[in-house]
Amino acid sequence: MAGIPGLRGSDHVGITVPDLDEAERFFVDVIGAVHVYTLGPKRADDDWMHTQLGVHPRTVIREIRFLRLGNGTNVELFQYDSADGQAPQPRNSDIGGYHLALYVDDMQAAIAHLRSHGVEVMGEPVASAGPAEGQHWLYFRSPWGLQFELVSYPHGKAYESSSTVHLWHP
Repeated sequence: MAGIPGLRGSDHVGITVPDLDEAERFFVDVIGAVHVYTLGPKRADDDWMHTQLGVHPRTVIREIRFLRLGNGTNVELFQYDSADGQAPQPRNSDIGGYHLALYVDDMQAAIAHLRSHGVEVMGEPVASAGPAEGQHWLYFRSPWGLQFELVSYPHGKAYESSSTVHLWHP
């Protein structure tokens, strides 16, 4: 069998944020995540930070907070004191760019909720075509610029009628 032996799925997504309190408030109050636990600072006087995490050896992790995100993957929020400065957040079109997609049952209710919290909603819902027909999606941004996507396909996607393997769905 190809791939990592014993792979069962995604455990968490780690996201570095500029303000941990603001990020937790956004994830809890707006998104609906639940705080589970916090880890304190991590610093090293050797090359541990570089070897284990690929960052400058004198970089310090201020704090890490773990959140449960519905019935999907967990979120690990980091706040660093970077010893060699911060790079700008990549756009989706940049190498390393990313977004976090959240499945919702009711796209319009989710959009109304985001707007009621002053969240930047990017455009209007898009109806997918081809294999993804049946899906609607829409991007929005966190206060620090992280892009999210709302996704909804309550009646499934077109590809599901002829495929033996389906993408994860709550």
